[in-house]
Amino acid sequence: MTRSTNNAPVTELLYYGDAYRREFDSEVVAVDDEAYAVALAQTAFFPTGGGQPNDTGMLEFAGRTATVVDVAKDKHGHVWHTLAPDAALPELGEPARGLLDWERRYLIMRIHTGQHILNGVIWLDYGAQVTGAQISPPEGRLDFELPAMSQEFARAVEARVNEVVAEDLPVRVLFLPRAEADVDPSLMRPKANLIPRSVDPLRVIDIVGLDRQADGGTHVASTGEVGAVRVVKAESKGKANKRIRIALEPAEPRPWPPH
Repeated sequence: MTRSTNNAPVTELLYYGDAYRREFDSEVVAVDDEAYAVALAQTAFFPTGGGQPNDTGMLEFAGRTATVVDVAKDKHGHVWHTLAPDAALPELGEPARGLLDWERRYLIMRIHTGQHILNGVIWLDYGAQVTGAQISPPEGRLDFELPAMSQEFARAVEARVNEVVAEDLPVRVLFLPRAEADVDPSLMRPKANLIPRSVDPLRVIDIVGLDRQADGGTHVASTGEVGAVRVVKAESKGKANKRIRIALEPAEPRPWPPH
């Protein structure tokens, strides 16, 4: 059974504007007793989507703590937080406090930004479109429409990506009107453009001087935060589909705005 407040609002996505937010206060707007999940008025937890896995962490309700084991967004725009069944479900309207597993989130942010750098390098240097993406910590992978793949190619791409990391370019979040985005083919680079026409404005990740991509995920604030990138595997997945897997060397997190 699902219980919800009347006209439960679409969940506000706090990570959209601030990926460094690790704690937040909210309110329970819906409870799914069978799925053991709650929807919140606002959240900093990222729901699985676009090749990026969901965040994990904790939710606190009136002194009770529950582990968040899965996060998903439904077609109505509500973000559901599935809880481990070792704590009682909260009541509708109950205050909630969220705490993210920051170490995991920050690693995903670094990997995701590394993927954007790789995407930008392949586009600029080879004119190839990305055809698929996935993050599976501690690695990430991108698929490209490339005619050939070799270890020499992989090493050259790795060196080029690390040059961009060393440049420490700013990574900005922009919101562009759809009409403006439509005339910039680089923003619609994925061959299978699944972004609905109703999404307006588009959220765009801008690595200044390198790459701009329509994207709903979480990223670090500069390429230098990504740290050293290794191409751990480069392989052919078909006649015109080549896969590159990357991993990151350990890096100390930079100071971020306190929350």
